[in-house]
Amino acid sequence: MTTSPFSEPNPIEAWNRLFESAMNPFLTVCTATEKGQDGEKNPWLILLRQLWQVNPCSGIFPLDPAAITNAFRLMWFDALGNPVRAWSNSLDFARKYTQCIAVSTLKCWGKDWELPPIVEPEKGDKRFSAPDWQLNPLFDFLKQSYLLIATTLLKTASEMEGLDAKQQRKLIFYLRQFLDAISPTNMLFTNPQVIHETIQSRGQNLVRGMEHLIRDIQAGRLKMTDTDAFAPGRNLAMTPGQVIYRNKLVELIQYASSTEKTYAIPLLFIPPWINKYYILDMQPQNSLVKFLVEQGYTVFVVSWKNPDTSMEETTFEDYLTLGVLAVLDVIKEITGSPKVNVVGYCIGGTLLAMALSYLAARGGETVNAATFLVSLLDFSEVGDTSVFMDEPQVEYVERQMMQRGYLDSRSMATMFNLLRANDLIWSNVINNYLMGKEPPAFDLLYWNSDGTRMTRAAHSFYLRNTYLENNLIKPNKIVLKGIPINLRQIRQDIYAIGTQQDHIVPWQSAWQISQLVSGLVRFVLVGSGHIAGVISPPGKGKGYRTNDMIVETAERWLEGAEQHPGNWWTDWVKWLSSRSGEQVPVPSVGSSTHPPIIPAPGSYVLEK
Repeated sequence: MTTSPFSEPNPIEAWNRLFESAMNPFLTVCTATEKGQDGEKNPWLILLRQLWQVNPCSGIFPLDPAAITNAFRLMWFDALGNPVRAWSNSLDFARKYTQCIAVSTLKCWGKDWELPPIVEPEKGDKRFSAPDWQLNPLFDFLKQSYLLIATTLLKTASEMEGLDAKQQRKLIFYLRQFLDAISPTNMLFTNPQVIHETIQSRGQNLVRGMEHLIRDIQAGRLKMTDTDAFAPGRNLAMTPGQVIYRNKLVELIQYASSTEKTYAIPLLFIPPWINKYYILDMQPQNSLVKFLVEQGYTVFVVSWKNPDTSMEETTFEDYLTLGVLAVLDVIKEITGSPKVNVVGYCIGGTLLAMALSYLAARGGETVNAATFLVSLLDFSEVGDTSVFMDEPQVEYVERQMMQRGYLDSRSMATMFNLLRANDLIWSNVINNYLMGKEPPAFDLLYWNSDGTRMTRAAHSFYLRNTYLENNLIKPNKIVLKGIPINLRQIRQDIYAIGTQQDHIVPWQSAWQISQLVSGLVRFVLVGSGHIAGVISPPGKGKGYRTNDMIVETAERWLEGAEQHPGNWWTDWVKWLSSRSGEQVPVPSVGSSTHPPIIPAPGSYVLEK
């Protein structure tokens, strides 16, 4: 005898089970082609992605329609499998939307109504900051309707079952990309600022905007800053110095001292090889190199070559030997110091950690103390960057590199820009194409757009051993030049920083260095993000936090951290000075063995 759902104690749950059993065959057929976690093997999604990539606008609007379509497909299947939860979310949306209509109607009837909004933008969301979005009832309704749709969809995605944390992060990330793209702020007739500009300029903003769009399509990328306003050697990278060593992978720059004496132990910077080094030497007012030279340090900086097809066989071991070990020998020869203090920035810090372990295993004592700026050693949690770092994505990158011999810098730039799409993409779409204005001159954005390529062999090794397999925290798993890498062998004093709004290196992950090495670690948490938090000269910093207690988790560290005003540069220099030896006569720039080759900023940094 068939049992009716209404005869059970909980008829709603009974209907849910009945529905799921009926839908299971359908869901099995619909997902039969799916082998990966997000539809990478689905032929229709692959076709959709390929069609978008041949669109000339794909370089301007870096969306992934296949991933977005797949996100909605998974949400639809989840709604079919969980109708009660889907119905509950729909009712909640309908209730709030009705309230939104009522509030907007009341605002239209009188100016004195002081009614709280039904939904508000997330903290830090600047899209709706113009007065019209609050004062004009129509635009206020558009804003709240959009935000209500967005929050409902994101809530629905966060409640989906059957996904692990990484799969759910990917789903929410691509859903958010879609929601950011359809914001009313990005549309001509729903952005009050654009409407005002169109009326005042009699449509000339749209004419200029079309010219800008055509220009950017031809260039294959969105223009984010005035690219004619800056240039290394003209108004960036101006600190006096000389290239005193060059090999096929690096130029080594030594900066001229500006003090009567300098610290005995010189300072070497290893910047990320996916960017150009002059982030450390921007304009004089925000140059970290200039600041250190004025504090009495002898400063050296590695300037990476911009690889081309001929360098596709350059390995990660080459980055170790030619980019770190070779330059350390040159610095010791020039300065006469047996020791060097070394700084690694971002993935330059990852390379530095491997170099320190390598040197320790060989009994070397060259590095006296080390500094890690927003660097990852433990890749267990990398934030939204993980969306781009799964096996299918890495395989796709490797196929690209096999075709070209390198990875184009635009691929990495697009990835990082998507992590802050509203700030770095859609705000420029509004400014350039709807408002018809040229992007402003901003040195950090100029540097961000001046990327470098990555060699095939080295980049593949890096991605697989860090983001995919997290081998660096596994003792002896990575072997370089026959030497197993073990972070526990690092016994130097270490200064490390993380930044609170970092979208590339979550500060909790940067803090993990204190748990991985044997040396004494001073970790500092800085305000702002991955770049602005590091390049923030005295007087412009948003403060920093320190905690010298030994704790087991980043959360416990934060609970006991002390807030300091000012800038981390001054705190670091105080720490560094006690580990830099005595004041000695200024060393020469270069030596008879390594004479100056060309003035800074050198030639590698100028390669396009």
